[in-house]
Amino acid sequence: MGISGHQSPIPIYTSQGDAEAFLVYPYLFNRNGDWIGWVTSKREVYSILGHYVGYVSNEPRILRRRATSKLWNKLDPPPAPEHFLAPPIIPLAPLMPDLTSSVIDVLLEEPDRLHTADCGELRVDID
Repeated sequence: MGISGHQSPIPIYTSQGDAEAFLVYPYLFNRNGDWIGWVTSKREVYSILGHYVGYVSNEPRILRRRATSKLWNKLDPPPAPEHFLAPPIIPLAPLMPDLTSSVIDVLLEEPDRLHTADCGELRVDID
């Protein structure tokens, strides 16, 4: 049984209403089913490398403050999950409040913060 058998995936939406990620606690997956991060019990979102990305809001979206004085420690990621199969039918996004200028929608404005294992800093150079 795959990871999706343990609980129903929660679609994570962009401010435009598109489901761009799925949460199967604690793991975050992209639409292709690739692992892109995880969520703590405090709703903090981290990349697969353990870097702070933002937080899960109630809608749910992944948001991040543009500027913060808090320094976030790098965390050790959980063990890599099995591949995830996205559901064929995704509920429509709920109505979402507008964001203030001090908050960004990570999946819209900085999606590279949540990359797969074969992209970003983990990518192997092919020379």
